[in-house]
Amino acid sequence: MEAALGDLLPSKSIAPSRLHDAMRYSVLDGGKRVRPMLVFAGGLVSDADPARLAVAAGAVEMIHAYSLVHDDMPCMDDDVLRRGKPTTHVEFDEATALLAGDALQSLAFQLLADNKLSDDPAIQLKMIQLFATACGSRGMAGGQAIDLDAVGKSLTLPELEYMHILKTGALIRASVLMGAHCGRPMQAAELEHLDRYGKCVGLAFQVVDDVLDEESDSTTLGKTAGKDREANKPTYTSLMGLAPAKKFALELLADAHEALKGFDARADRLRQLADFIVHRDR
Repeated sequence: MEAALGDLLPSKSIAPSRLHDAMRYSVLDGGKRVRPMLVFAGGLVSDADPARLAVAAGAVEMIHAYSLVHDDMPCMDDDVLRRGKPTTHVEFDEATALLAGDALQSLAFQLLADNKLSDDPAIQLKMIQLFATACGSRGMAGGQAIDLDAVGKSLTLPELEYMHILKTGALIRASVLMGAHCGRPMQAAELEHLDRYGKCVGLAFQVVDDVLDEESDSTTLGKTAGKDREANKPTYTSLMGLAPAKKFALELLADAHEALKGFDARADRLRQLADFIVHRDR
């Protein structure tokens, strides 16, 4: 994935070189690549071409990276550490970081439009629509807006779940489905089960993030530990407690495995990724 991203991103030798350097800095050399792995794992279920999956996975990771660049800026979460290195606005400057995030978002959609990802143009258009919804006000950006508005406020568990279904879960769900759409046509029921799986692992990812924010350190996480608690943000651990949050993550993991019950061994990578997401240490 690192090699594919390196090829898909503009070279820093191309003007405007500082902007392209910032884009590459933001995306390369760091991160767990969970979303790209979910694209590839979803593609295994539908026997998709790995070359197509690399493009779709690259687009997903660029959107994720852009969201982190903007999330870390002083007007949002104001953080200085991401993926074990200085955040983009610290390494470059705020204006360059803002533009790098904007350009990564545009490039992600350009990749989906420029490359043949499905034999059926209607399915490829559906992928772009799915992706756009996951990124926008009814997805990741909307969840981020709710998150910013929730600082210092009390949320109910359903309200917290809704926020994270948008903020974290939407792009994770889209990753699985986009990978699946790159291969053979799938039945509606199959896609519904994959979407259910994506919803469960997306929410589990956030629950575990909240647990790790309480239990781990900045060096292990590659980002500032305890940041949400210091900012007085509602989290699963603050609302449920540490032990119940861990139990909830395991329940979501069981639900994710249940969603894949009807699939054969081609879904094993999805099963393994669900286990990784819940049992990871960073």
